[in-house]
Amino acid sequence: MPIHIEIKDRIAEIIFDVPPVNAFDSATWNSLPAIIRDAGQNPDVNVVLIRAAESARGFCGGVDIKEMQAHPERITLLNRGNYLTFKAVRDCEVPVVVAVHKFVIGGGIGICGASDTIIAADDAYFSLPEVDRGAMGGASHLSRMLPLHKVRAAFFTGGNIPVEEAYRLGAVEKIVPRDALTQEARAFASVIAGKSRKALVLAKEALNGLEPRDVDHGYRWEQGFTLEMYMHEDSQKARDAFVDTGKAAEF
Repeated sequence: MPIHIEIKDRIAEIIFDVPPVNAFDSATWNSLPAIIRDAGQNPDVNVVLIRAAESARGFCGGVDIKEMQAHPERITLLNRGNYLTFKAVRDCEVPVVVAVHKFVIGGGIGICGASDTIIAADDAYFSLPEVDRGAMGGASHLSRMLPLHKVRAAFFTGGNIPVEEAYRLGAVEKIVPRDALTQEARAFASVIAGKSRKALVLAKEALNGLEPRDVDHGYRWEQGFTLEMYMHEDSQKARDAFVDTGKAAEF
């Protein structure tokens, strides 16, 4: 099963295993909100841990660009799946911890940015290559992780943010060796799992309400530009170049 859930010791682990790079199609994105919501509503769960399978090449490669290249008409379906997934993470009744390794790209940023805490392997990096993929989106959630000018530099260049830089800027709680990621993430989650569920639910609601801006509204704003970009000829050119060559198109 490409995405499965394991519940033990009041920790619900949602595990991504969609070869080759955990890049999800529109159907997969639209399946995630219910999985996350059900985990958070389970009275036996005090914390949700989202991670990739240990054998996975990276945490999340974002959206399936090949699907969008072949079916650009599915952009609204994909947009909805993205939006509802990230919202489900942020609205989850209990804290959500994300454990990441290697690449955290596009939609992976949305999951991390909507979460409560990030534990990262020492090989992790974060990237929003949307400008090179004929798309928009993701800055709203990256802005929960990093300062404004770092977000803009990363977005305009499509470049990578190494885990050490993300840690320095406060986005990552802890950097751990790659082979210890699952163990370390579970240990962190177990500390939360040992708390009162009622206290955690109230704390999550209170902390969300304290934020100075509505990240979900911000992402919906971005998605309007995502749709506009997808309708432009440059968007299809960018997707074709990525699928055909693995590189950014030249304009």
